[in-house]
Amino acid sequence: MSRSANKLVTAVYSGTFDPLTLGHEDAIRRAAQMFDQVIIAVARAHHKNTLFSLDERLALAQVALADCPNVKALPFDGLIVDFVRSQHAQVIVRGLRSVTDYDYETQMSGMNRHLAPELDTVFLHTSAGVQHISSTLVREIAKLGGDVSGLVSGAVFQALQAKTATKH
Repeated sequence: MSRSANKLVTAVYSGTFDPLTLGHEDAIRRAAQMFDQVIIAVARAHHKNTLFSLDERLALAQVALADCPNVKALPFDGLIVDFVRSQHAQVIVRGLRSVTDYDYETQMSGMNRHLAPELDTVFLHTSAGVQHISSTLVREIAKLGGDVSGLVSGAVFQALQAKTATKH
């Protein structure tokens, strides 16, 4: 994607981020090097029973990525293409860990292209060191008292400990 001197390229990386993992951070940091602005679109996730509230997930994303001045976290609900348009963004960024992710994300990308032909989706293959991390596994390990310190940032680790300390 070429950048002109007067047009900033904004990308949106969406998810539930319950919790934000080092895998998410890897994709967001790499996207922040590629695009002028990256918006972390934190889903309200009405259909999920999240460990962290929307406000907590937004705050944790802001703290974890505080060293990236061109990254901000915002809440969203509904279709991602509507949110991307509302932010005047041009790109949807998705992280890929596996072939399973690729199959799902390719289908989603096609549907998003159908709904919003002007938007592009960019896939970032997860770095090898964080490829195995998923929010679901991090939550489960934390709930069972396992060590997730190498899977999430310090702030997220502390928040997980506080949430799960009385549950195991």
